[in-house]
Amino acid sequence: MRCLTLADALRAGGGRTRFLSRQLPIVLAEEVKRRGHELVMLPPPTSPLRESSSDAPAHAAWLQVDALQDVQDSLEALQADAPWDWLVVDHYGIDNRWESRMRACASRILVIDDLADRQHDCDVLLDQNFYEQADGRYAARVPERCRKLLGPSYALLRPEFADLRSAVSVREGEVRRLLVFFGGVDENNVTVCAVEAIARLPRGALEVDVVIGAGHPARREIEKRCLQLGMNCHVQTQEMARLMARADLAIGAGGTATWERCSLGLPTLALCLAENQRQLLVDGSRAGLLHAPSIWPHDVESLARQLLVLIESPGLRQLMSRCAMKHVDGQGVARVVRNMALPQITVRLATAADSQNLFNWRNHEAIRAVSRTSEPISPETHASWFSKVLSSPDRCLLIGHSGPSEVGVVRFDLQATVAEVSIYLVPGQEGRGLGAALLVAAEDWLSATHPEVESLVAEVRGDNGPSHRLFSSANYKLDITRYQKWRRSRPR
Repeated sequence: MRCLTLADALRAGGGRTRFLSRQLPIVLAEEVKRRGHELVMLPPPTSPLRESSSDAPAHAAWLQVDALQDVQDSLEALQADAPWDWLVVDHYGIDNRWESRMRACASRILVIDDLADRQHDCDVLLDQNFYEQADGRYAARVPERCRKLLGPSYALLRPEFADLRSAVSVREGEVRRLLVFFGGVDENNVTVCAVEAIARLPRGALEVDVVIGAGHPARREIEKRCLQLGMNCHVQTQEMARLMARADLAIGAGGTATWERCSLGLPTLALCLAENQRQLLVDGSRAGLLHAPSIWPHDVESLARQLLVLIESPGLRQLMSRCAMKHVDGQGVARVVRNMALPQITVRLATAADSQNLFNWRNHEAIRAVSRTSEPISPETHASWFSKVLSSPDRCLLIGHSGPSEVGVVRFDLQATVAEVSIYLVPGQEGRGLGAALLVAAEDWLSATHPEVESLVAEVRGDNGPSHRLFSSANYKLDITRYQKWRRSRPR
């Protein structure tokens, strides 16, 4: 479903999209095609899968065939229309060996992961979950050139969550409406336990919405019990965002629904129903995004007790709601698409012939406003500075190009294993997503020409919002805060 959300956004932008799957329920296959995407079903396995090698991914068996066979089948499904601009991989059984072979049919690869348990060969890594040590989880598992999109600000949520964002506010006051949702499958039938736990509460005027999928294993039982208890049972609803927006409290599992609830500020009692949800819920609970007690999901008494605690704790619910909305705004899919749409930038070392252009750019009002020194630069000062930069082995001045056009400037000041980066776009090139692409191209150049550099630092003025957002999205971490106070009016 997260891939379908991403594909919808790409197609809305004019892209052609094709899904590959070896086994897919008919209802999902029809949904993929209904939304206008191509679908290729890979051949079913013809023989039992041999035991995986010791260095294979932990979930290699989920491919259902040998990895090399899967590569061959996938290439056959794509090569007639190759090269594709992007190959999006969302499969726990796939690692860098599969991805490297698939570069034969795709210009770039985006991997969606949250296990961080295997190597990847990708240009972009997306992990939309919240972890306290998010960046370190993939530090040695992706190439240096890989751009990492980490955290729920990149959560692939359907458009209706962003649309409803402005209509909701931080939850305050009493709980009047409670939402129960454990995913479309809920194969362990935790929904029934939650319903029974709520039945033990002093309900009063509390409205309860219970959401299940059409194929829920206990659908009839749940529908009957909800009718007996006066609860609203929604089967395969298309109104999930609306139900979350009007609820005051939810009980559910980890996974994508976590970020759907957070985007709408819905306080949640979250239960761990799969191992890959455990760390997410632990770290999310520590950050105040949700309440994740260490209880067995089928323990009705404990569920009832925990729900009552939350219902009677308006301050805690308000805190969770505020923290959730701060971390997730529902714009994740737009951010991912923007990263995928970054234009191709090439960089080259500046030469003496660039002096006049650099002089003009550096003196432009917009560039001076975000520079360390905002005063106009004289021709003599510029000439001296430029000569020193070109002759210094510790300073690298790069000019970025998009096609024939010069679009930006990057400078690296080297000191042993550290490089300080300065970057600006040529005036008039703003608003096209060029900053992120320029920074990526410059970092790639630095990695290739100065492998001794281990870390990058950047100093940004406090009022330079675009640069703060640029470095933050490029996985730079805030290191030092510098305060300045003017004791008298600044000269103009």
